[in-house]
Amino acid sequence: MSDVLASLRQLLPPERVLTEPSDLEHYGRDWTRQYPPAPLAVALPESIEEVRALVRWAVEQNVALVPSGGRTGLSGGAVAMHGEVVVSMQRMHRILDFDPIDRTMTVEAGVVTETLQQEAREKGLYYPVDFGSRGSSQIGGNIATNAGGIKVIRYGLTRDWLAGVKVVTGTGEVLECNRGLIKNATGYDLRHLFAGSEGTLGLIVEATMRLTDPPRAPQVMVMAVPDMDSLMQAFAMFRARLPLTAFEFFTDKALAHVLAHGGKRPFDSEAPYYVLVEYETPDNATSEAALAAFEHGAEQGWLIDGVMAQSETQAAELWHLREGITESLAARTPYKNDVSVRVSRVPGFLADMQALFAREYPDFEVVWYGHIGDGNLHISVLRPEAMAMQDFVTECGRVTGMLCEVLQRHGGSISAEHGVGLLKKPYLDTIRTPAEIELMRQVKRVFDPHGILNPGKLFDL
Repeated sequence: MSDVLASLRQLLPPERVLTEPSDLEHYGRDWTRQYPPAPLAVALPESIEEVRALVRWAVEQNVALVPSGGRTGLSGGAVAMHGEVVVSMQRMHRILDFDPIDRTMTVEAGVVTETLQQEAREKGLYYPVDFGSRGSSQIGGNIATNAGGIKVIRYGLTRDWLAGVKVVTGTGEVLECNRGLIKNATGYDLRHLFAGSEGTLGLIVEATMRLTDPPRAPQVMVMAVPDMDSLMQAFAMFRARLPLTAFEFFTDKALAHVLAHGGKRPFDSEAPYYVLVEYETPDNATSEAALAAFEHGAEQGWLIDGVMAQSETQAAELWHLREGITESLAARTPYKNDVSVRVSRVPGFLADMQALFAREYPDFEVVWYGHIGDGNLHISVLRPEAMAMQDFVTECGRVTGMLCEVLQRHGGSISAEHGVGLLKKPYLDTIRTPAEIELMRQVKRVFDPHGILNPGKLFDL
């Protein structure tokens, strides 16, 4: 491998080819911890031409490339464990263009989500795709996983804000898809192939993202809910009465972990479920409607207690109760499921899911929370301290297979917003038909005929 590394160092300056063990471990993994990283090297390109050169070099050397953004995914999609070269986009972080008429911003793939949000805010506009990892996730990775997050109920997914994308394919060709057009009826819209492709079709290097108006005076409430039926009743009520931007929920177990890590209890009352509602308040009538909705929910027995943020600081504290869950669980190396069903099928699915976990996980703590407004649930199974990681993963994999059967009955998906990667690959055929998977393989071969781009993710060729 010394000759391979020597040739790689001829493409990029030595300081942008990393081989120290600490760098290989840092860049070779994502938020999953089930897979030991073992890349050959880490490359840090700074331009599209350097990315093209890396792809052509990889074809010549028969070396696989694993694209890397903020590595905040939870499915192992950015893990390099078989001597691949990690291609980190962190040095491609320029804001390239802002168009106030089109309301678009063109950025390099390594721009951090929060940076794009801040740049839009300074222009009086708003980039609405949002999640807890906004401070480290990157736009290229967001596109590659079609990231969703906490505002999907109002604004949709990353795909919905992608006006154009520039990609380097597995042959080193640069594709510029859609060019920011609103209307473009000239055949297949290739830009949408790359949204959710997990780096298997091309390396995303630039993107043009649409922007919109900022939400008008967003307000946040957190409420305690006695049962799942009440939660769905409250959701229907608030959605009908308020301009919602988020409707999130979490369990008492999730709240306990956040409180143990410094979160502030919102009120004294306790309940098995909690819901966070964010909505716009453009006028006094909306504020009055929110209070009336809470009072109606309390009268119906759907809501036990609640609090409305009285300042931006308190709103941030309330959001932390939801967004701090992942960080509060990290030390327990959780096995994560990220599933979705149609919103109307959430109650039935949850009943079957809870019955499954009660039967199959009698000795494991299971923490779940999610985006009720779009049918996406996050499930974290916590590893007992005395249990070996491999035994834990094997047992969780067994139960995940059963969970897929439940999802099939309810028409759901085993991956809602973190992709398939390595973790969900064994279960892809429980959600997608053999014909669909074969068509995806054929698409992969067209864009990456040498099989060098993130091999082993999604499916095996």
